[in-house]
Amino acid sequence: MLLKPFLISILIFIIGLFGIFYYRRNYLIILLFFEVLLLSVNYNLIVFSIAFNNIMGQILILFILIVAGVESAIGLSILILYYRLTGNIDDNLIFSKIRG
Repeated sequence: MLLKPFLISILIFIIGLFGIFYYRRNYLIILLFFEVLLLSVNYNLIVFSIAFNNIMGQILILFILIVAGVESAIGLSILILYYRLTGNIDDNLIFSKIRG
């Protein structure tokens, strides 16, 4: 009963990990694939919450979605601010300015 949804969750998680490691140069795509990772975890929590008839997993999902939304908003606002200041979003320039 739980094998099929669990395999779907694992597949979505692997797609998210692959996307993060394959598209390392684009920060917006990395943020998108990080959201895919969180959604696969949420899907897993929903499946186990329904299977074990416990609502705590569904309540935890609400908190995870709130934190993911805040994280995306802050990440996008930082990227927009950096783009307005420099005119581009190049990871080499960002890391060279962070390092000093």
